[in-house]
Amino acid sequence: MKASKALKRLAHVEDLLSDVMERYSAGSLDIRKQLLDAKAAVGRAKDAVSVEESSEKTSARKKAATKKAAVKVPRAKTTKKHGPTKQDLEG
Repeated sequence: MKASKALKRLAHVEDLLSDVMERYSAGSLDIRKQLLDAKAAVGRAKDAVSVEESSEKTSARKKAATKKAAVKVPRAKTTKKHGPTKQDLEG
């Protein structure tokens, strides 16, 4: 899965957890604590994916720069080869 798609899904999960926490009764402290822990874990996962995504982009840029440098090497010129002319065929 691409990192951008994973980040979108994790953001959605985080929003859902926030909604559940708002709607859940304040009387159940154990469950609220578990929901807070889950939300914190999702936040850590988002941070890890975003760091990975930025490192992938950096390495992709370096690879592209290397390829461009390799392509800029001038090619050796070759002479054009022509077939027989019309005059050569007639005479």
